Amino acid sequence: MTKPSIELISFNLCPFVQRSIITLKKKGIDFKITYIDLANKPEWFLNISPLGKVPVVRYGHDVLFESAVINEFLDEITPESLMPSDPLEKAKERGWIEYSSQVITSQHLMSVSDDQGDYQQHRHAFIERLSTLENIITGEGFFNGNGFSLIDSALAPIFTRLRIIEDRFNLRLLANFPKLAALSERYLNLDYVKNSVVEEFEDIYIKYLIDKNSFLAH
Repeated sequence: MTKPSIELISFNLCPFVQRSIITLKKKGIDFKITYIDLANKPEWFLNISPLGKVPVVRYGHDVLFESAVINEFLDEITPESLMPSDPLEKAKERGWIEYSSQVITSQHLMSVSDDQGDYQQHRHAFIERLSTLENIITGEGFFNGNGFSLIDSALAPIFTRLRIIEDRFNLRLLANFPKLAALSERYLNLDYVKNSVVEEFEDIYIKYLIDKNSFLAH
């Protein structure tokens, strides 16, 4: 029986889309990617996306939304699971995946703030959330101290953007977080993380921040 085709509906800067691309590439799943403009969402997209957000996956004639749900589904339909088999450990990992979404949100709010006061407020919140991660990770291997898992797919997009911020704005946000700095290096050296964004991602990201009149970019 032929497996249904997989189409990922994407926006080229979205960290939540990047999570699913990482999972797809890590698991060697064939997929098609379709990019849309979130500022001018096509009608067909609004018809299939209940929240009007990406990522959305078309799996044959079915539609899935929300990156954590998509990633867990992709993991379950392919061998060599990226989630713990123990129910308690799996539940813990789901909790940290949800937490990582809050970290992404804090990072985004910091990055696009156009006012120094707002920037400092969101930067503080972002640093606090990084501090929580620094205290929970083992400092060895990946998040759980073992192999790459879905929590790593969820976290890696944060460090893709942090590296650009570090290189372009000389902002060392991981300076006081040695375990996270090491984890970042592990992520960014993985082909399936490096290749999870479009080739010109850094320039697009910087232009996006400038267009948003970001305090960080100026």
